[in-house]
Amino acid sequence: MTDDRPRAAVQTHELMLALVRGPALAVATLPLSILLFVLSVISIALIVVGVGVFTTPLVLEGVRTYANQRRYLVDKWGGLPVPPPYRPFPPNLREGVVGQVERCTLLLKEHATWRDLVWLPADMTAGFVTALLPPLLPINHKLTKTMLEPTKEMLLARRVEQLYETRHDAVDSSAAELRRIERDLHDGAQARLVAMGMSLGTIEALVERDPVRAKQMIAQARENSAEALTELRDLVRGIHPPVLAERGLPDALRALALRMEIPVEEDIDLPGRFEEPVESAVYFAVSEVLTNAAKHSGASRVWLDAVYSQTPSGPMIRIAVTDDGKGGADLDSGSGMRGIERRLAQFDGILAANSPAGGPTMITMEVPAAPIDPGPAS
Repeated sequence: MTDDRPRAAVQTHELMLALVRGPALAVATLPLSILLFVLSVISIALIVVGVGVFTTPLVLEGVRTYANQRRYLVDKWGGLPVPPPYRPFPPNLREGVVGQVERCTLLLKEHATWRDLVWLPADMTAGFVTALLPPLLPINHKLTKTMLEPTKEMLLARRVEQLYETRHDAVDSSAAELRRIERDLHDGAQARLVAMGMSLGTIEALVERDPVRAKQMIAQARENSAEALTELRDLVRGIHPPVLAERGLPDALRALALRMEIPVEEDIDLPGRFEEPVESAVYFAVSEVLTNAAKHSGASRVWLDAVYSQTPSGPMIRIAVTDDGKGGADLDSGSGMRGIERRLAQFDGILAANSPAGGPTMITMEVPAAPIDPGPAS
């Protein structure tokens, strides 16, 4: 015969919590839901006379704050995660009256805004009743989740939008890379090869009448050819480093750490090989972050950590670059960091910065990736 006392104790504890939480939620639900719904209706109606253009964004952002708080309570009390469905505002949103009109338009075009407004009457009626009666409180968790979580259509639309943006960024990055290669070839190796061709023509004319001068020019041409070869190798290394192609991402990152101007302590635990485009993106992202730390942070030491792990969303490469510099780094402070962010976004990767004034700075990167060759068993 099993002892049901622990289970009964848990149920009693949950009932006591519901007796406290339910009435408190009901007291807050009714006035806030009514107030926000009435203000939203009035403000939207006043758009036709111009006043609502300025009041509607404020009211709707208040509705979002209220809805997000309820999402938080549903997760905390009921263990039902409800992610916010809102799309971020574009970074180039203008200021002033024009920007206010754009903000109002974007909010009203957002499908999640209207779902919030439909949820408010349900919250002030069914939500109020289910919160007032403690046994029905779980229904109130579930009702809120159903009405406030992103729909499949919203998630699909957001995914399509993200794919469009990353495709656009990939095209731009490829075009910029091609322009860089063309510029480096034109200004470097091509110029030296043209000069060599001219020198060889002059040498041909000088071989018989001025052998000494011809020998000097031959030596100079040899030096130019060696320099052109070095520049071509550097250019190829910039496109795809040989160590990355030959030995994979772990050894390439270790080699990158050794070449830095300041000491870099590395802790790299990555298995085998990954897809070549992923390896290249991660390598150049880490290279850019390390270079920024060496040039701009004033740091005396950098720590590079790279691990591979299985997460609920799938296999993931996680990288952290930490320095003891002056801090103050910002994802929006320069094109370099935005370029890294765009490079990783092509593979659904993300970039985050934690850099308070005075330091330290930690740049973290996550890229979904599974090894295609796990390497030898350890």
